Amino acid sequence: MHILVVDDDEDFVVSIESLLLSSNFHVTTAADGVEALKRLQEQSFDLVLLDVRMPRITGIEVLRRITEHWPEMQAIMLTGVGDIRQAVECMQLGAYSYLTKPPSGDELLSVINRALERKRLLVENRYLRSALNRHAAAGEIVGHSRPILDLLDVATRVAPTESTVLIQGPSGSGKELFATLIHRTSPRKDRPFIPVNCAAVPESLIESELFGHEKGAFTDAIAQRRGLVEVADGGTLFLDEIGEVSLAVQPKLLRFFQTGEYRRVGGNQVLSADVRVISASNRDLRQAVSEGRFREDLLYRLNVITLEVPALRSRKEDIPSLVEHLLRRRSRSSGPRQIEPRALEMLTQYDWPGNVRELENVLERASILCRDGIIRPEDIALPLPAPGPTSGAGILGSSVSMREIERAHIQAVLNLVHWNKVAAAEILGISLKTLYTKITTYELIKE
Repeated sequence: MHILVVDDDEDFVVSIESLLLSSNFHVTTAADGVEALKRLQEQSFDLVLLDVRMPRITGIEVLRRITEHWPEMQAIMLTGVGDIRQAVECMQLGAYSYLTKPPSGDELLSVINRALERKRLLVENRYLRSALNRHAAAGEIVGHSRPILDLLDVATRVAPTESTVLIQGPSGSGKELFATLIHRTSPRKDRPFIPVNCAAVPESLIESELFGHEKGAFTDAIAQRRGLVEVADGGTLFLDEIGEVSLAVQPKLLRFFQTGEYRRVGGNQVLSADVRVISASNRDLRQAVSEGRFREDLLYRLNVITLEVPALRSRKEDIPSLVEHLLRRRSRSSGPRQIEPRALEMLTQYDWPGNVRELENVLERASILCRDGIIRPEDIALPLPAPGPTSGAGILGSSVSMREIERAHIQAVLNLVHWNKVAAAEILGISLKTLYTKITTYELIKE
């Protein structure tokens, strides 16, 4: 943990620095508020020990800047004068605590450790709030089919181990739910679970997102930034769509998985983090290896245990349970909903290229449009059957360019699935990131 000590009393700074170093903290010092702000812009800190009264810029003004620009950084205010009104002002501005100088060593270390624990919780909360809300609402994985029961059995047996896990399956099938289940039933359950969608992060930024960067490492690197592996230290790192990681970054991932060591982009210092890695992909990574798009040694490192999440069309006996579960969850916001047997039969007969995610979207629409709280067949919007093999005869073999054929095909598939981009990407056999690029390139619009 990195602590910044700011005080214009040199002897006091030396004594505090010695105490912190002996307690295995990394320490940087500053003699006044101006120097403190300079240090804050250059490096990343977990906590600041800040004298209230200093020349040029006071500690209270520095505290205001910290609260505005680095809200998760903890600040402990120090002063030689016990002033209740000043203490109240500091706490209102966001300081964690207020101590009168000189504090005893035990008192100071106790307050520092409590403040660092608060920072850890704030960081976890920032990354996990939406994911935790989603999984808390979803509850347990729903399904009683043999593929799901077998998968749950393997997941619960591998959870207590430290083995890396590769979860494969089509988009929208629930891979992240299984990753979350493994984390929550593992010894790391009280530590962070950090999900990263590798397909959603631009190729040029994925290394920085994972490992962090130093100030000046690239054009927009105006300050040092921690990576997600550092945030996940002690917990689980979930790399979704890992097959989208570029070949340039894969060797660095492999080294981290093997040793736990990494360097921030633009940095020379070797850092380490203790994380369990769970990865997921909707593509066949073995095929990607044979095509030269994925490293074979990285695949071997990832798939110590492999879970294959089945597509919804291969476990249609789970659809009634899923429908009941999803409608019950929606009832919290839109009131109770029931579904007619004919409507449920429609849902059971459909093949669900977008899997559970598509089912959830269809039910959400039906819940909004239905009357009297009962979902009927006319409330359910499912795509029409895909065009037959001769439907493209008008353009195939004609003078139309490949670009126009691709554009027309992508537009048709998007229309087919009502612009459910996840389902469209699955049908087209491309990544979600590639689909977004195609939509922009071809200027496609929802019809």
